[in-house]
Amino acid sequence: MKNTKICPKCSGTNIIVIQNDGHPDGTYGNNIQCKATVLSGVVFVKRYICCSCGYTEEWIDRENIDTILNSKKIIKL
Repeated sequence: MKNTKICPKCSGTNIIVIQNDGHPDGTYGNNIQCKATVLSGVVFVKRYICCSCGYTEEWIDRENIDTILNSKKIIKL
């Protein structure tokens, strides 16, 4: 949905994005805590929602992938 602006489930085009407001508790979005303190090392997750069927996707900006990969708090499979 992020790239096509079309829902893969219902083909709807009424897509909205919920972005984290920057607050560490994840208000209005999700976040991934990558460092020990709440105010540092937070990677924000954007949520894309289809308003036709309710399908959702979550995306992380590419520039934050290295932060996640280098975090000691993340379990790598």
